[in-house]
Amino acid sequence: MSDHIKLFIPGPVEVRRPILEAQAQWMIGHRGKPFETLFARIQPKLRQVFFTQSRVFISTSSGTGLWEAAARNCVSDDPAGGVLATVCGAFSERWADVFERNGKATTWLRVPEGQAIKPEMVREALLARAADPNKRPFEAIAIVHNETSCGVMNPLAEIVSVVKALSPQTLILVDAVSSLGGVKIDFDGLGLDVLLTSSQKCFGLPPGLAFAAVSDRALAKAATVKNRGYYFDFVELEKFLQKNHTPATPAISLMFALDRQLDDMLAEGLEGRFARHARMAQRVREWARRQFALFAEPGYESDTVTCVANTRNIDVGALNAFLAARGMHISDGYGALKGKTFRIAHMADTTEEEIQTLLDAIDAFLAQAG
Repeated sequence: MSDHIKLFIPGPVEVRRPILEAQAQWMIGHRGKPFETLFARIQPKLRQVFFTQSRVFISTSSGTGLWEAAARNCVSDDPAGGVLATVCGAFSERWADVFERNGKATTWLRVPEGQAIKPEMVREALLARAADPNKRPFEAIAIVHNETSCGVMNPLAEIVSVVKALSPQTLILVDAVSSLGGVKIDFDGLGLDVLLTSSQKCFGLPPGLAFAAVSDRALAKAATVKNRGYYFDFVELEKFLQKNHTPATPAISLMFALDRQLDDMLAEGLEGRFARHARMAQRVREWARRQFALFAEPGYESDTVTCVANTRNIDVGALNAFLAARGMHISDGYGALKGKTFRIAHMADTTEEEIQTLLDAIDAFLAQAG
């Protein structure tokens, strides 16, 4: 029996053998021509995935590091400015906390877990800010596109449209950690300013790298903000990117894997990749409605991770023990939702056949449990 447990969790995701093997290339120095060639080869491919002609910074960190980057580069310390942080679950709450920990004036726009941030809510928040004589327009708005903790996908395009109409000077910062590469997010078409993600989700890579498309106006804003730090300083990252380098030593082995995976993603075709994610999501949602219920608000369900309401009060630990014997693993609910929900990821290189095998196994567990 194989000791390999196939992951159906929302990160780290299952990584294909060729991608794992791509990391085993001989090491190169990060200040020489071979690395410059690797970086230069990666950059245009990343831009295709982000749908941008702009830069895409590569950070040896988790996506959390780029949360910090967005906070430190795009929002000043002026309490009259600050950020509008939209919060609909555990991870968007944590990003709001990151802004506060970096000393940025943070206005929370919060809805209960499982619900989505609606454009009209953002409209009200922007109008209230405009009516406050003691405040300037928000310097930025922070949006988690896909809230991994509860399987909610926020209506990004509609929210962006409201911000552009009512507060065009406000920078639009988007966390797409668990959606970019699984659904289309048109950075240039939407007019975003920061769009960040991580390697271990829809990119189908091991953890350790994070990526951010950054607009010219976000970079210009960064140049005006004091105390940006060093590691996540956009101005510093840009200076080195122009030379096909990174300021600090990057995870070179992961960049070899990234180079290979980007080739494979583009060979599949981005539109085909997005369609596959949508089909897998639909299959899991239909199953969940039949056997349990969906936790996410109707119409705002994620295309990359489904959060299932545990209406049958099954023991999720026992389910995972059952699945482990069959070489599979899903995720329990996150934080306060543990036991009340469980999550099935359908992202990266997972196939529809693998998803069906998983669902059949869960059905077998349910039949056994009675």
